[in-house]
Amino acid sequence: MTKCRSVQIVTKDAYAPCLSPHQGLGHHGYEGHQPCVALTVKQKFLFLLNYAMVDDCLPQILQLYRASSLAAAEQSSMIAAIVYSRQSRVSFDTLWLEDLYEKVVLETQGSKITPLVVNPGRILLTSSRLYFQPYNNIEPGLEVYCEGNSHLKHLYLSFKSLEDRDMLYQGLIGQHSLKLDNTDQEMMTLQWQNGVISNYDYLMYLNSLSDRTFNDLTQYPVFPWVISDMSSSTLDLSDSSCFRDLRKPVGALNPIRLKRLKRVLTEDDVNVTISSAAAWVCSDAIETCFLFAIFERCEEMPPPKFLYGSHYSAPGFVLFYLVRKFPHYMLCLQNGRFDHPDRMFNSVPDVWKNVMNNMSDFKELIPAFYDTSQKGDFLVNSFGINFGYRHDGAKVGDVHLPLWAQGPEDFVRKLREALESDYVSKHLHHWIDLIFGCKQIGPEAEKADNLFYYLCYEGSVDLDSIKDLNQRHALEVQIMEFGQIPKHIFTLPHPHRLMGLPPTLATSHSCDFSENDFRDVQECVQSLTGHVVWHRTETLMTVALFQSHKESVCATALSGSGQFVVSVGQDSLLKMYSLSEKRQVRSVTLSSMALSSCIVLPDEKTLIVGCWNNSIILYNLEFGRIVDSIRAHEDAVSCLCWTNSTQMLVSGSWDCSIRIWQGMAEGKRIKPATALVAQLDHDAHITCLDITRDGELLVSGTQEGDLFLWYMESHLLKQKMQGHSGSVYAASFSPDSKKLVSCGEDGSFKVVDLSTGMLLYSKTLEEELRCLCWDGFTLLLGGSLGSLYVWDLILVQLKIKICAHSGLFKVMLMHPLAYRLSCVTPLAFVAARGHYSVVATNNTGVPRSPVLTVTASDDGSLVVTGGQDRRVIVWQPAISS
Repeated sequence: MTKCRSVQIVTKDAYAPCLSPHQGLGHHGYEGHQPCVALTVKQKFLFLLNYAMVDDCLPQILQLYRASSLAAAEQSSMIAAIVYSRQSRVSFDTLWLEDLYEKVVLETQGSKITPLVVNPGRILLTSSRLYFQPYNNIEPGLEVYCEGNSHLKHLYLSFKSLEDRDMLYQGLIGQHSLKLDNTDQEMMTLQWQNGVISNYDYLMYLNSLSDRTFNDLTQYPVFPWVISDMSSSTLDLSDSSCFRDLRKPVGALNPIRLKRLKRVLTEDDVNVTISSAAAWVCSDAIETCFLFAIFERCEEMPPPKFLYGSHYSAPGFVLFYLVRKFPHYMLCLQNGRFDHPDRMFNSVPDVWKNVMNNMSDFKELIPAFYDTSQKGDFLVNSFGINFGYRHDGAKVGDVHLPLWAQGPEDFVRKLREALESDYVSKHLHHWIDLIFGCKQIGPEAEKADNLFYYLCYEGSVDLDSIKDLNQRHALEVQIMEFGQIPKHIFTLPHPHRLMGLPPTLATSHSCDFSENDFRDVQECVQSLTGHVVWHRTETLMTVALFQSHKESVCATALSGSGQFVVSVGQDSLLKMYSLSEKRQVRSVTLSSMALSSCIVLPDEKTLIVGCWNNSIILYNLEFGRIVDSIRAHEDAVSCLCWTNSTQMLVSGSWDCSIRIWQGMAEGKRIKPATALVAQLDHDAHITCLDITRDGELLVSGTQEGDLFLWYMESHLLKQKMQGHSGSVYAASFSPDSKKLVSCGEDGSFKVVDLSTGMLLYSKTLEEELRCLCWDGFTLLLGGSLGSLYVWDLILVQLKIKICAHSGLFKVMLMHPLAYRLSCVTPLAFVAARGHYSVVATNNTGVPRSPVLTVTASDDGSLVVTGGQDRRVIVWQPAISS
């Protein structure tokens, strides 16, 4: 490899140009601290051109040679103009197409990005799976991941403009033969929270989501330091003192250093910091940017303010760790030189010590520290490179590890165990907030001592608007070399992980779980949350069917003992069914108008019914009579809910109000004036209600799609939450009062973490979702097309979809644990374990009927649905054979 300072070009013949450099860099291999040395001997090099003539190439060579003599900014500008002009005149050679029948959808200019190398060329549309990827703190990049037998697994492209990037992306998604992976962010978050995916896999996903890639050293994936004990002979992961505080950025781990950083630096401070920076920063470009930032601080730090003059991830830091595995990248970054032996990555304990104490060192780790598949090969000088000798005469070889590590493979394995430990799982969401979330920027970042130089942040400067070439070049160098903050993903605090789940799920990379795995998780969840988890809901089968209403069934209720079911409908009728006898035992007309809702109180003697005639009816089930009927609202009562903890009833109405009542549990006549506790006004019709089991929080949904959280004790609004684009049909708290699920007219259901307000998961189905019930982990949804969905919110996948209220019955099996299902028609559907097979089906075209209500017992052993088809159906999980 030769890099010329001055050159003479002599043409030998039409196909063989001859270059004669007077001074250059010669590559001597990986021997010594400076493998590329300056050459002063005049040499000649003869190049044989196989596919071009000298006269065609020489003008372009001379152009580039003239550009090399210019200042850096002008040089970059001229080379960019040459490349752009060249690209504009070249078309993609269609002879390279694999298939003669392949059609060109879109062609554009772009660059292929690999670490430290940008290869300009042409881009042609191909079938692939793709993701966006920013480049140089703007987003003209596209990252393509290929599946199947493609020889190209991964491609990172950079475009001249966002418009070119978007044209290719739109062309890609417009291809019918292209299968795109549409992994929802919320699904991954919920799976991580439930322990389905590991901490390592989730961090890799977040890095990818925030546009970090192994192909761009300026935006390399970032991982946290998790172990702080680098001196003990054994590593005890049960001892919390051996872990790093994940609530703080690296720069804030040492309170003495943080206090000093917070002071306006004096001249002495600057001198000390500069000297320490020179001792520890690998790249010349990074060092220059760091010094520039320090000097800017001296002028009373004009806005935007920053706390750290260095960064936690930059090309120099990445190659600092990887120099033994990728020495050629370091040579490329540092103009043919390795770093000084004393500044290299020689010892993990020394690096941790420096990260904790140095005024300019705040770097985090990279995925290689936790990637057990690579066995720690980046820690070993496997190429036998002579990196030189340190000041104490020690030769730079393999990285020195902590005493508790028996070798590189053991070191990485123990770090991975630490990353997946209970302590890290419990606190990792704090670090996610710092790097990807709500504490990355803004006031929360300032409170968390997490402020970096403004050019580190995405969108901080518009390079296209800068006309001065020197200024633009300086900013580009600083952005490229100084370090870039990951793309901002979360605006709300990240939810914490559910602790204590068995390791089976967290360490698995697939969703092919056995029945025992599910039972382990369910039993563990039951012990952690204190409530019974539903079992085998994916095998629901019909055990009773009642068609006794004359119009739609509006609501159903199960007795606590599971002995009977109650339903009310638009025909004003109350129906009562005995489950042991599987027959209707009572039918009563309670009003002249439709009945909207009903609740069986815990004593199983009193039924509370909401009516469209604005009233609430108390009905005695034991004696079969109406105890009282009160005018509760100024319009129809649309929904009711009850809390056992405070014995309170809450009613919602089309008059846009919620009313809270007391004294209903006694089953006696009540006085509205004394029974009414509070009224909560809204701006739209109330469509649904629910109360947490402890009676502390109330949720209300409206016809306009809004969700409101209320404090039951103070009757004050806690929060207006993200709702739906149409009416909210149902909302329900999880039994542990930590999550809320809602569904609506827009066909979506949403799961929200109540402690942070963050949307954990959202899914839109092909029909309106009219009703729901859940145990916090298994969700039953009723649709407007008669479907009953069973969703597993641990694995975040559909277990089964049943056409429940269409007059016929059809089952689509979605889960390998589904065994046997029966139906109300002569049709049967059977699935062997681990396989999916439908024995018979029916396509008679009978119109489907909306499922309007779904109720389940506390243990999930009974499920009751009611629909517009006037049917009430009772379901039970099948017994495994």
